[in-house]
Amino acid sequence: MQQANPIMLSFILRRVLYTVPIMLGVSLVCFALVHISPGDPLVSILPPDASVELQEQMMAIYGFDKSYPEQFLRWLGLALQGDLGNSIASGRPVASEVLNAVGNTLVLAVTATIIGFTLGGLFGFVAGYFRDSWIDKLATAISVVGVSVPHYWLGMVMVIIFSVELRWLPATGAGPGGSSQWVWDWEHMQYLILPAVTMSVIPMGIVARTVRALVADILQQEFVSGLRAKGLLDRGVLAHVIKNAAPTALAVMGLQLGYLLGGSILIETVFSWPGTGFLLGQAIFQRDLPLLQGTILVLAMFFVILNLLVDVAQTSLDPRLQRG
Repeated sequence: MQQANPIMLSFILRRVLYTVPIMLGVSLVCFALVHISPGDPLVSILPPDASVELQEQMMAIYGFDKSYPEQFLRWLGLALQGDLGNSIASGRPVASEVLNAVGNTLVLAVTATIIGFTLGGLFGFVAGYFRDSWIDKLATAISVVGVSVPHYWLGMVMVIIFSVELRWLPATGAGPGGSSQWVWDWEHMQYLILPAVTMSVIPMGIVARTVRALVADILQQEFVSGLRAKGLLDRGVLAHVIKNAAPTALAVMGLQLGYLLGGSILIETVFSWPGTGFLLGQAIFQRDLPLLQGTILVLAMFFVILNLLVDVAQTSLDPRLQRG
């Protein structure tokens, strides 16, 4: 036990050092992909008959008159100081807009992940424990349907059923009166139910299939037979199965949360949820380069940090990974 802490600290330090070049590469790719896309970034604020002098002046204000390497170094230096520039379309600081949207997306993504992981883990565990039974087939069918159903289509169906026909839940927005500030009360939580349930369907299916395969494989291993031969009750065997399946299941959950943070643009558009996906859609259509770059960069950093946290948590659950 006394040697475990230095090993763990060394592992965490290595993982943190690995993230530095990854973050630098992510920022470079983010900058490059945005700038090689076609279109004029100032078209949304310049009048059609803008003079050449005005165009050059605006290009100089936003730094678009410099070479790409100079633009990248300037943008990266300001980003390290927390300054992501100003939105071309609105003129407001990108950092404030992105942070507000990230907060809303985190509420939606974390809620959807909890729902998906809970239901997916339950379905997968039951299916794996009762392998090849009708329970396994039913749980597997539900998980396959969850993975196969398109997010946006399911979202529209949910709106038609629960908002238009039954009128149980609001269809769009994050709060009454079009509020974009999230508050943990029932009035706001009603707006969260439909998008969170819709977003949780695909993670539920993926987690269910993963856990089902893990549990079925673990139950066939020799140590399980040994535990039962020693007279351990089913409850004790299940505890060992869960402990062995937890690291992989946790890694899958972390990846799904990362995907939901960055891939929620369709769900947020369908439900008009004021998160990063909705903000990305606006930035793309308005060709707002500072807002687009800032949003993508923040989401990418969240994904990298989330992977780091999942690595650490996974290693703490399975110390064998430290030696790997």
